[in-house]
Amino acid sequence: MKEALFTMPSARVTWLCALFLLGYVGIEVALGGWITTFMLRERDGGAFASGMTATGFWLGITVGRLILGFVTPRIGEKLSISIYLPIATGLELLFWLVPQFYVSAVAVALQGFFLGPLFPAAVVATTKLLPRHLHVSGIGFAAAFGGSGAAIFPFVTGVIAQAKGVQVLQPIILALLVVIWLFWISLPRIEKKRD
Repeated sequence: MKEALFTMPSARVTWLCALFLLGYVGIEVALGGWITTFMLRERDGGAFASGMTATGFWLGITVGRLILGFVTPRIGEKLSISIYLPIATGLELLFWLVPQFYVSAVAVALQGFFLGPLFPAAVVATTKLLPRHLHVSGIGFAAAFGGSGAAIFPFVTGVIAQAKGVQVLQPIILALLVVIWLFWISLPRIEKKRD
């Protein structure tokens, strides 16, 4: 664990992956948790339709993980996530700036689709970047640290939303998407292994 966290260059990979997963899990849970309230208050949706929007987001994540899980290894984790994140960011902008219920519902479902493969791809990329003897400690730490994003970012979003209104959800998610993209592109290049 000490080597994974404090010895370069392994520590850089472990911490970048941990911070990436922290932001990713925060985005996933904050958006999935607050989307119904946002659709009710900001898009004037009905209770059932707003709840179905959250279902569409989680279904998008599931389908994206399934379908893009076959695409991602073919083009490489580093490149694919570098493509998926800007698409998800564009969909976030569409979701935020076009104040129509159905546009928002479709945008958030598609956003879920492109966010779906991020967690598993980050784990695979980390296994390719870390030496084999650091896989358990490095990935274990990154996943555990990243999991705390599920508690931190929905809570922070809720505190800010209570003071300023639920419309703060969109700029928070947008900022997190940009930050995790910066973490991702800061990872070292993944060399192709020859078998």
